[in-house]
Amino acid sequence: MKRREFNLMTLAGLAGGTLASAPAWAQAWPSKPIRMIIPSTPGGGTDFTGRQISTKLAEMNGWSVVPDNRPGAGTALGLAEAARAKPEGYELVIAQSDNVSLIPLLMKVAYDPIKDLTPIALAATTPLVIIVNDNSPFKTLADLIKAAKAEPGMLTYGTSGTGGSVHIAMELLQLTAGCKMQHVPYKGSTPALADLMGGHLKFAGSSISSAATLIQSGKIRALAVTSSKRNGSLPNVPAVAEFGYKDFNAMSFYGVMGPAGIPAPIVARLNADINKILQRPDVKTAFLAQGFEAAPVSPEEFASIIRADIQKSREVIASAGIKVE
Repeated sequence: MKRREFNLMTLAGLAGGTLASAPAWAQAWPSKPIRMIIPSTPGGGTDFTGRQISTKLAEMNGWSVVPDNRPGAGTALGLAEAARAKPEGYELVIAQSDNVSLIPLLMKVAYDPIKDLTPIALAATTPLVIIVNDNSPFKTLADLIKAAKAEPGMLTYGTSGTGGSVHIAMELLQLTAGCKMQHVPYKGSTPALADLMGGHLKFAGSSISSAATLIQSGKIRALAVTSSKRNGSLPNVPAVAEFGYKDFNAMSFYGVMGPAGIPAPIVARLNADINKILQRPDVKTAFLAQGFEAAPVSPEEFASIIRADIQKSREVIASAGIKVE
């Protein structure tokens, strides 16, 4: 048997299936290149994750795994394309919190993240980071929240856009801490960070990967990461939970999904291989540089994480009255 082939009898053993019950095309899966749809432009966390997994899958198995950037509609275009694909295991997509748990709740999209897509593997989780200008009077998150309570609605904060994971995390913080701040949405993290450094914002929320270089250079200061524990890439930055909000946890995730109906043996094989990739020291190191923590789980656990994240996002959107114009 060629290395690039995976005999169906092995696949069936993984999922408890039988050779007779599977379609003939799957007997030598994969027999052609696998396309990894990356629903964003090159650069950024989604692209990074997609290329890491594509490269390592190809190296591990001798497969042809082709990354394909398909940006558009706030990353929803790529997921819609994956949802329309034939469920044969040759069309995969990098999903993340925004296009799975948020965008479908805020606007009309051409896919249902639960009904139209198959969770395959969770790749990474990452908190967001709350940051201030280097000369800000706020030295801790407690200082920031105290000021927000003293002047409700006066403290301005920037994010990469309305309804994104950073915005949701900041709204959750306000609901948890019992304060109100003024959201200033930008078209991406770069202009938001520029205005923060220019003194036009009191603070901002950002992905760690977008803010890491500025934090390390001392141009901005990190007050907290939006999680229940500290992140390995910013070990000296406390978690929001350390300030008395022990149940606070606002994490983003990246994972691999495919169209609904992919045969269970193929899902099991991909999940097992991706989980092996996530445990490699070089991958862990590369992920940590982005603020990511590798998160190998089963497809069923990934599905549960998605459902829970959608429900939490729905509650925050309703409580904060978030709408996308």
